[in-house]
Amino acid sequence: MAVIGKLLKKTNEISYKKIFKKGKDYNNQLRTLYKLLDKAKFTRFGNEYHFEGIVISEKLVEDFQQTVPITYYEEYHDKWLAATIAGEKNHTWPGKINHFALSSGTTGSSSKRIPVTKQMIRSFHKTSMHQTSTFYKLQLSDKFYEAKFLAIGGSTKLNKCNNRFEGDLSGILKKNTSFIFHPFTKPNNNISKISDWNKKMDRIVEKAPTWDIGIIAGVPSWCIMVMEKIVNHYKLNSIHDIWPNLEVYLHGGVYLDPYKSRLDKILGKKINLLNTYLASEGYFAYQTSAEREGMQLLLGNGIFYEFIPFNRDFFDENGNLKDKKTAFNLSQVKKGVDYAMVITTNAGLWRYMIGDLVQFTDIEKNEIKITGRIKQFLSLVGEHLSLDNINEAVKLAGEKLELEIDEFCIAPDVENCMHEWYIGTNQKVEITKLISKIDDKLQLLNDDYKTCRKHNLNMPNIHLLPPQVFYDFLERNGKTGSQNKFPRVLNQEQATNWKSYIQKY
Repeated sequence: MAVIGKLLKKTNEISYKKIFKKGKDYNNQLRTLYKLLDKAKFTRFGNEYHFEGIVISEKLVEDFQQTVPITYYEEYHDKWLAATIAGEKNHTWPGKINHFALSSGTTGSSSKRIPVTKQMIRSFHKTSMHQTSTFYKLQLSDKFYEAKFLAIGGSTKLNKCNNRFEGDLSGILKKNTSFIFHPFTKPNNNISKISDWNKKMDRIVEKAPTWDIGIIAGVPSWCIMVMEKIVNHYKLNSIHDIWPNLEVYLHGGVYLDPYKSRLDKILGKKINLLNTYLASEGYFAYQTSAEREGMQLLLGNGIFYEFIPFNRDFFDENGNLKDKKTAFNLSQVKKGVDYAMVITTNAGLWRYMIGDLVQFTDIEKNEIKITGRIKQFLSLVGEHLSLDNINEAVKLAGEKLELEIDEFCIAPDVENCMHEWYIGTNQKVEITKLISKIDDKLQLLNDDYKTCRKHNLNMPNIHLLPPQVFYDFLERNGKTGSQNKFPRVLNQEQATNWKSYIQKY
């Protein structure tokens, strides 16, 4: 009998009822904002924006919004974060911040450096415990509670730069996790810190028979690849032949739908597929039930949320914010509206626009889903190519080859796991050279793309077309004129129409 499992399951039930009976509402957000402002009122940022006065105001949120501007990474980095990264104390958050998570950057910078404070780390750990308690509602088996947690992520090895540590967020969290939890998580540190993905995957495959895995977590492309290799290596019918207690998959980073058929082929039974909304800037939401569309927004996690409707009233045609003051709070949002999410966190990010678009699927339960990005982007297997990356790569490749590229677009090819490029030029060019130059530039501009190209993203394919083809396509769709531009990143519907149109060429 799984006696230990029964005890852990009961403990999980008690924890769930204790945590979630309190309820989470807008008042919780007000308390969060007050605590953040009060904590940072004597920092340089707090002095600049008069936090001492705001915390005693009867109009806390309104005064905060009218005083502190909404910001993007680039401008926040230049004005405030650069000094924090350089080691200045009490700048954007009390004390000295020693850890920075590397995240995909935009043009001119391969990675962003996102501050990770002790308070933020505690929030992550607390959220993970709370999320685990929600498993009570899934009616999992007793044996599941005795199984281990397998996290598939980047290298946990941190690099020391001057007096700070940089690396993947998973590495920072692991470095600051109590040794008490280490026996319950896999792989061990010797495997987790391996930076070469193929070597890491080989070690996981080697160790797989010695582990009893109940939960697997990570980006679908990586997780499914690992499980496929285990099944093939040991000539199994399914992953459940080796991990019979696998009942939960926590996924995030990219949409799961394109990978569902591959996942189904390696599963021996149905498991719970739960979406998570976790980024270098914070842990924002998680799905408590696969039956519900949305994820539960985390209101007591050291983060104050604001939401800006993604429409012409608030953004220009290039996705740039028109007004750096106005945003809606949680009590003002509506269901089904695309909102750009703005966060204020216990890591010293103040009214920081992370670039994601979300919709509320349930106002009463504060449940959301991710609907896109403010700027166009492409992420087939976690490469997170921004439109800035794409534009810069095309520009640099064209300059290198002395090629005039008048129009272009890019679309994902899910079946062949690669990017399809369509380049509009009237000049002659060697396609292999153009592919190579664009690919090289993207790898320089974007660390995630570079990693994916090494392991699970194939060499891009390029089609050369006369520029007039692009304009004719716009005209056919009634989109001629100066206000209409050819979409650079095609969604599925656009790609289908476009490919059908260009067949005659």
